[in-house]
Amino acid sequence: MAHLVEIRGLRVEAKTDSGRRIEIIRGVDLDVADGEILALIGESGSGKTTIALSLLGYTRAGCRIAGGSVTVDGRDMAALPEAERAALRGTMVAYIPQSAAAAFNPSRTVMEQVIEVARIHDLMPPDAARARAVELFRALALPEPETIGARYPHQVSGGQLQRLSAAMALIGAPKLVIFDEPTTALDVTTQIEVLRAFKAVMKESRAAGVYVSHDLAVVAQIADRIAVLKGGEVQEVGATGQILARPTHPYTRALLDAVEPSAGAARPAEAAGPGPLLEVTEVVAGYGRIGPDGMPLVPAIRRVSLTVERGRNLGIIGESGCGKSTLARVIAGILPPVSGRIALDGTPLAPAAAQRPRDALRRLQIVFQLADTALNPAKAVGEILGRPLTFYHGQRGRAREARIDRLLDMVRLPRALKTRLPGELSGGQKQRVNLARALAAEPELVICDEITSALDSVVAAAIIELLGELQRELGLSYIFISHDLAMVQSICDRIAVMVAGEKIEELAPGDFGAPGTHPYSRLLHASMPKLDPGWLDGLGRDAAVEWPVRAGAAS
Repeated sequence: MAHLVEIRGLRVEAKTDSGRRIEIIRGVDLDVADGEILALIGESGSGKTTIALSLLGYTRAGCRIAGGSVTVDGRDMAALPEAERAALRGTMVAYIPQSAAAAFNPSRTVMEQVIEVARIHDLMPPDAARARAVELFRALALPEPETIGARYPHQVSGGQLQRLSAAMALIGAPKLVIFDEPTTALDVTTQIEVLRAFKAVMKESRAAGVYVSHDLAVVAQIADRIAVLKGGEVQEVGATGQILARPTHPYTRALLDAVEPSAGAARPAEAAGPGPLLEVTEVVAGYGRIGPDGMPLVPAIRRVSLTVERGRNLGIIGESGCGKSTLARVIAGILPPVSGRIALDGTPLAPAAAQRPRDALRRLQIVFQLADTALNPAKAVGEILGRPLTFYHGQRGRAREARIDRLLDMVRLPRALKTRLPGELSGGQKQRVNLARALAAEPELVICDEITSALDSVVAAAIIELLGELQRELGLSYIFISHDLAMVQSICDRIAVMVAGEKIEELAPGDFGAPGTHPYSRLLHASMPKLDPGWLDGLGRDAAVEWPVRAGAAS
């Protein structure tokens, strides 16, 4: 096969705040054949997205292509004038972002935005563009393909919006499509639908692809070849089956080892003490006025009950919109429940955090999914960690500084970072600061809301291992809210399954997906991607269950 893409000696430099230039991509050579999908795999900061964006002739602010060539269909995107590059974006090379929600204008209909490339580049008349868009909607398995284009972005689900962003990229019939972590934020069942749609439409269009991801199990389903990156350099390139079964580089083996956490990674050897630490009883929560049935106009949690034993871990799983994160906010007092009871160590908690005594706030902490939005970007790490020390423990001066140092030690961060701003840290470092801030309160229960979803597998595995060490040292209990089902199964003592605001089942980890459990639990289990290139293609034939959960009710 001819090479559609040839990257030779690519070097990319970034400019630091002090004005110094550092090389972040160091002499990379890569090829992509016509019709082939190449996956770029590696931890955060390895250069995956930087290399992918270079295929558009684009670099982030503060970066520049310092050397080498990036040839796509015979044209060097690194050397072309910007006007010529712009003419090729969307027609020869197209881009599908990680966050489709950020790519769409909320004030315009989906159809207007999907056909915009055709209008900008004058590729076809508007009627023909709309007809082509409907064909793509159908190929991408979108519901109501003839009318979905009339909706606004907020009127479709996350998985549908991700597929609509693919339609936007493909309408210009590009020869190369760049997928930048397009399923990272999706739950497993939605991810399956999106991957299946991507795979089918790429095969039909015969376009080549570059798929950026940190999820090897996802990459296994869609890529023909894999390039493993670390520190801006290629460590290993090979066919997908060979990389997964016979990796040659130690770093590749480390990535594979991090895909499936070892069983019991965060479980203590024995419970810290008898009795429930947290009891949630018949909790109802949502938005809008309360109806005569005692339910809010928009119910998010429907009479949910659960218990967390002292020193134990409870996992809460389910697809997007099932109420997992809302339940976490209710327990933490961020969203007061309409009815029901929440008790900590036998003592009822007030519905709203503002009404709870300071000691109750201290004992129950929450670590949010996105450290970028959870940490104040204008405050140094030391100040972020120092505030809860003063608020909960009255610490100031040298005592506070010494405690900040111990907190940084606890989460395995260098003490020198306490003078840094969050924007100067990596994703994994920010999440460790996020965790250290919760630990500053000296809590008994920590709610972890999707805390590893934005992290690569190696960093996520390190965070989970750290949580286990802290549990053993401090006697903590955890609630893990996640769509990483393998992680939840490996580290939790009990798993609660939620659908449409209801808890439909609670299981021991070993029973998750077993015969006789709820059909939806079995569907979730069957949707966990495997490190097998044939898994997705065989899923339709071999899936044990089908359950129409998206219709709404958890019956």
